[in-house]
Amino acid sequence: MAVHAHPDDESSKGAATTAKYVAEGVDVLVVTCTGGERGSVLNPKMDRPDVWANIADIRRAEMDAARAILGIEQAWLGFVDSGLPEGDPLPPLPEGCFALQDVAEAAGPLVRLMREFRPHVVTTYDEEGGYPHPDHIMTHKISIEAFDAAGDAERYPELGEPWQPLKLYYDIVFSKGKILVLHEALLAAGFESPYGEWLTRWEGRTDKGPRITTRVGCAEYFPVRDDALRAHATQIDPDGFWFQVPMEVQQRAWPTEDFQLVRSLVDSPLPESDLFAGIAEPGVPR
Repeated sequence: MAVHAHPDDESSKGAATTAKYVAEGVDVLVVTCTGGERGSVLNPKMDRPDVWANIADIRRAEMDAARAILGIEQAWLGFVDSGLPEGDPLPPLPEGCFALQDVAEAAGPLVRLMREFRPHVVTTYDEEGGYPHPDHIMTHKISIEAFDAAGDAERYPELGEPWQPLKLYYDIVFSKGKILVLHEALLAAGFESPYGEWLTRWEGRTDKGPRITTRVGCAEYFPVRDDALRAHATQIDPDGFWFQVPMEVQQRAWPTEDFQLVRSLVDSPLPESDLFAGIAEPGVPR
């Protein structure tokens, strides 16, 4: 089970890993907490009045397309996008939005899904939300609450038979090491790098690289990931940043997607190369 804040997050965070496990016969459920109703239109080609007027329906249709590409199951929690507040001081969040919900109440639908789907592994965002979007931070909070509560018969007793997932991971999408390796690989291959300015600005920023415990080799599924990304046409410019590194450079220089193991009820010595390490022997259905 991968718990995400908005449609498109499932395709930009851990999607190649998802596609790899689906190809190996693993059932994968993506949980999307909000409809992305307040998201920006980040693709200039889609920045049109007709798109803005139907953004909620369009983003659902994009999720349908990405779901088919990744081969996943997907469920909506039904919360309303909080938007990304901007300004100094920041404006208040919209009334009724996801980030303003009571954590214990908002975790209820996720507890129900965990007890119905019965995942062995759950992935989500770290305490900063991966980046500090209010919905990403709230996604982290309800994921922790649900992971801890789903197996406890005394908590949320009305939401189904208890089921305890065995491992909880945070997505680590970017680390300084990854950016540096990709930057140097691009220059060595004679390409311009989009990461030079990023590395210059890194001073003072937190590097989450040391938190990585698990590197899943999934380079052959990077094209599937990119197809799923392009399905989110309002959010992803096919000529934009996400696609500036040639595929062969990505696959050679950094062939993994990376995670931090934060909860484990099984013996899984670190570092790992498999989210299911310690859960099943090779060849045993997961």
